[in-house]
Amino acid sequence: MKAVVGAVKAVFGLNRRAIDRQLALVCLVVAVALRVWDPAPVETLRLKTFDYYQWLWPWDQPGNTVTIVDIDEESLAVVGQWPWPRTIIAELIEKLMAAGAVAVAFDIVFPEPDRMSASSIAGALERLDPKVTQFLRGLPSNDQVLARTLKRSRVVLGQSTVERRKEGQAKDLKTAPLAEIGGDPRPFTFTYDGIVRNIPELEQAALGLGMITLSREPDAVARRVAAILQVDGKLFPTLSIELLRVATGQEALGVKTDEAGIKSLVVARVEVPTDPNGRLWVHFAPHSRDRYVSAKDVLGGSAPADRLAGKLIFVGTSAVGLQDIKATPLQSGVPGVEVHALLLENILSKHLLTRPHNAIGAELLVIILTSILLIIFVPRWGAVRTIIVGTIGAAIYAGTVTYLYLQEGLLIDLTFPMLATFAVYVLLAYLNYIREEAQKRQIRTAFSHYMSPALVEQLAGHPEKLKLGGEMKELSLLFCDIRGFTTISEQYDAEGLTRVINRFLTPMTGIILDRQGTIDKYIGDCIMAFWNAPLDDPDHARHACNAALTMIQELGGLNEIWRREAEADGSKYLPIDIGIGINSGVCAVGNMGSDQRFDYSVLGDDVNLASRLEGQTKAYGVHIIIGENTRAQATDFAALELDLIQVKGKTRPVRVYALLGDPDEAVSGAFHALAEVHAAMLTAYRAQDWDATRRLIDDCVAAAGTWRGSGALDALYALYRNRVEEFSAAPPGADWDGVYTAQTK
Repeated sequence: MKAVVGAVKAVFGLNRRAIDRQLALVCLVVAVALRVWDPAPVETLRLKTFDYYQWLWPWDQPGNTVTIVDIDEESLAVVGQWPWPRTIIAELIEKLMAAGAVAVAFDIVFPEPDRMSASSIAGALERLDPKVTQFLRGLPSNDQVLARTLKRSRVVLGQSTVERRKEGQAKDLKTAPLAEIGGDPRPFTFTYDGIVRNIPELEQAALGLGMITLSREPDAVARRVAAILQVDGKLFPTLSIELLRVATGQEALGVKTDEAGIKSLVVARVEVPTDPNGRLWVHFAPHSRDRYVSAKDVLGGSAPADRLAGKLIFVGTSAVGLQDIKATPLQSGVPGVEVHALLLENILSKHLLTRPHNAIGAELLVIILTSILLIIFVPRWGAVRTIIVGTIGAAIYAGTVTYLYLQEGLLIDLTFPMLATFAVYVLLAYLNYIREEAQKRQIRTAFSHYMSPALVEQLAGHPEKLKLGGEMKELSLLFCDIRGFTTISEQYDAEGLTRVINRFLTPMTGIILDRQGTIDKYIGDCIMAFWNAPLDDPDHARHACNAALTMIQELGGLNEIWRREAEADGSKYLPIDIGIGINSGVCAVGNMGSDQRFDYSVLGDDVNLASRLEGQTKAYGVHIIIGENTRAQATDFAALELDLIQVKGKTRPVRVYALLGDPDEAVSGAFHALAEVHAAMLTAYRAQDWDATRRLIDDCVAAAGTWRGSGALDALYALYRNRVEEFSAAPPGADWDGVYTAQTK
């Protein structure tokens, strides 16, 4: 311990070599603080980096489910200046519905009554004939006409937010029913004081109301959309989410929240992941007029039928004078409605970009770990070696970030972590230039005696593993033990026994690791391993079975080598035999131990069962026994049911199987014949038909001999012969359930 403390002091202590590292640590602290503070320049740099990802690799396969009906310059020239009479809007909706549109959303707000209504015109014309005035005032208003159309149609009206509360703003804000799952999302949502609503007549008639507000961005580029935001304590979905809800006929939305923030929105049984503030990143595709249909063509009946039928429709405008042009990561001027349309296509195609909730922590971890490694190694290695390693490390980081973006749609910041660590490197390189190489070598030598490269690698990737605790997870567990080890150990001295065990454990360990297994521990001559942790392995049961079969095969080769060696030196040859037990189930996995010392290990009832199954291999005369959960996940392997057994320490019986071969073996005709007669034998045995069981045991022995040669399963069938004779002499009774209680572990 004193040596370790001395080494630490040599690196970070108050001596003449420590000043450069202390300054580098100050630089690191400043960089971390700057990232945590996240001022506008840092945020803008990060956002521009994400824009660059999209510019390099835009979405090249957008869906074809959404169509934009565009109130373009041509439509304004034909129909007239904006705002159009609400009767024309009603006609537009009716024609879209008649054309087979699924639902329509307006990226437009109707906040004031239509001044083009007949009654409004009658009031504005002073010298109009009284009868005409009376007639005009008796006609329904344009807003009433539109409201009637809305009631007959699946339409979502847009509404917007303002930073200041509007005078006279009503508190009875209408919004879609929303289920709060896991907690209150309001502390995390973006909050606005005011709302621009549609007139009550239209608001009440529409099936849905969606926010057309885009997220606040420091550079005014449209990248994110608030999937949910807050006004006056009420939560409102964005236009795209509300259109999806209305189109699918859902009554309500769901929002999932945890202590870190909002996780996702649930609509039509689809979970849409958000950032902690409830925002969605839009994956942009290049602007294309193929997404658009002119409103004049819809009104004139000349719009292509295939662009409307079965589509989700957004109505918006590309007319410059209507001021709904946005900058996006790909273009400087795109109609705002296209942002909503692409977002909905992202959701439907499951092609959203996501910024993981733990991204900031991961990026800070990269900065801290990389900088600490630089602080440790730059003074030792010098500028040339560290810049080579640093360049490789930067390339790996950049490649990882790029891969996560292209394959998973994850947004991880590349620029700031690299700039921060580069700043630390430049500072260290400059300070290290004036240090003596001999002093650097001395420090490096001191630490090399106390740092495990494997541990450093683990901590660099997952420092959180240094905390006690774990998780519940389904695992496949394997126990492998040498049979008759006491007899074998008597033939060797300590050195020789150690050499034999190491020659056995090394290839067996390699087999497990090559098949994605994790070695838990070595208990003398026993190996304990598990699958599906710490890395996920969906095929954990199959990999465990494959490893066990390969271990048996490898053991045959080892025994042959040991036989030849024994013959060569005239010593006694003792072949090694092993038993393997495999079981699958939910266990606690993580760092187990104390604050002073802990190991990554597993605990649970299914762990104990795997150990018990290994212990039963000798009793049943087979090499590998697997539990029923493992068998359920490896159904294509060659396996025979052994028994219903109640092992030591268990209160309920389990069905166990002998694993005999891989999937190729399972489809062989010889094994199929053995499996059939074996199943029939067990059926007769459990029915207490002892005569039939005897005959079928003979058939099993014959089938086993045909399958793999005489003696392959003789011990198993001898065991059943003995049981049959015992039960014939002393029947178990009518209430016997076929369960065998194991007498040994």
